[in-house]
Amino acid sequence: MADQPEGSQPDPEEFEGGPVKSFLEHLEDLRWTLIKVTATLAVAMMACLMGGNYLVRFLEYPLRSASEWQAPKAEATVAVHWGTNVIARFSRTNLAAVLPEHPTNIHAFTVVPKAVNGEVVLTLQPEESAFAASQNNFVLLKTYSPISGFMVAIKLALYGGVVAALPLIVFFIGQFVLPALKVKEKQFVMRALGIGAILFLLGMAFCYFLMLQVALGATVQFSQWLGFGADEWRAEDYITFVCVFMLVMGVSFELPIVILALVKVGLLDFRKLNSFRPYWVVLELVICAFLTPSGDPFTMILMALPLHLLYEISILISWYWDWKDRRRALGR
Repeated sequence: MADQPEGSQPDPEEFEGGPVKSFLEHLEDLRWTLIKVTATLAVAMMACLMGGNYLVRFLEYPLRSASEWQAPKAEATVAVHWGTNVIARFSRTNLAAVLPEHPTNIHAFTVVPKAVNGEVVLTLQPEESAFAASQNNFVLLKTYSPISGFMVAIKLALYGGVVAALPLIVFFIGQFVLPALKVKEKQFVMRALGIGAILFLLGMAFCYFLMLQVALGATVQFSQWLGFGADEWRAEDYITFVCVFMLVMGVSFELPIVILALVKVGLLDFRKLNSFRPYWVVLELVICAFLTPSGDPFTMILMALPLHLLYEISILISWYWDWKDRRRALGR
């Protein structure tokens, strides 16, 4: 207290957040932090490995949704097969007399010769699919090697385990780092972590419910435009594509946290951010071109739009901070 002017009170926000420890005590805390992080990640990966079939259904949702708007007419028709050939397609409404009234998995009829009263006539035998959900997809996911299923399970455990364990991992790291910060610094970090978690989830949700459906549909259409068939994909490649795309979008939505942290430390302000806007438009398009797994221009622009919106929000927040500082300096 010798450095404080006489009669003045120390700012409580400048107090240290925790007790002073020796170097060996910090090493012991770091060791226990690493043990807790590793154990949490291992448990989360094991849980995701055991629930791998549920995760596959969850990750297949964007593909099923893309199928609904890519080929809406296919679901309303019933095909007639002669051997391996499709000889006709009829609307379900026109076949109401031969289709059962209750819900059914019948998606086609096969022409089958049948003896009736000593004569051979052609009859229609219904075909029922045991995997009705897969039949609705315009792309089927398959494994093409003995270890492909195992590799899919490992990737599900890795990506799912990291996402599931991330809150606890951040909590354990915070227990180790936050006590060394001052009260004001701790408040800023806690606020940034909370907002960052929300932005990360928003980025993943935006990718899951919108961007993946657009990207998958655009990928199929582009392959068909080139003359390639796109009715089957490797399950391992699809899982990697979806997981990486969601994680990239989640991390991309952390842009305001990075920008506002630089504003707080004085490296940036709203004037610099405002003048840098034209360059940021070009930069964000280049970044999205590298980060977009599908690589098509439409998905790249769709990814760049929310990033630019977050950049504009960061400018507004930095302007508001500067306005508050100027009012405080004027004593208002």
